[in-house]
Amino acid sequence: IPLVRFLPPEDARVRATVLAIADELTVDGMVLRYRTAETDDGLHGEEGTFTICSFWLVSALCEIDELDRARELCEKLLSYASPLQLYAEEIDPRSGRHLGNFPQAFSHLALINAVMHVIHAEAGTTHKFSAAPPSPQP
Repeated sequence: IPLVRFLPPEDARVRATVLAIADELTVDGMVLRYRTAETDDGLHGEEGTFTICSFWLVSALCEIDELDRARELCEKLLSYASPLQLYAEEIDPRSGRHLGNFPQAFSHLALINAVMHVIHAEAGTTHKFSAAPPSPQP
């Protein structure tokens, strides 16, 4: 929600949503699509955590000023890089094994954005939400 500027990061609903995802929809900090044990989706077994969503969580945590948590998760995600420093669509949080499409371009885009969010947040140069559109130039 804060990454697409649907609501400002300071909005209590944004903070609550980001923290709910971080606290309830993750395994070891990495984001699940949903909890397979709690959902009858007709599929057997578990699936990995979604790499793109996990990097999005890093960015969202930066947006709501949870920088320590964002940095810790970012460092954890960086440790899961393959020997070629690439990422798959999903990662098994228990084994670190890459699952699904490999390499996954969208995961790398989210990686770049997440690292830039952490860098800007640490430097105090984060771009905050502005509800008003820019004024037209004459």
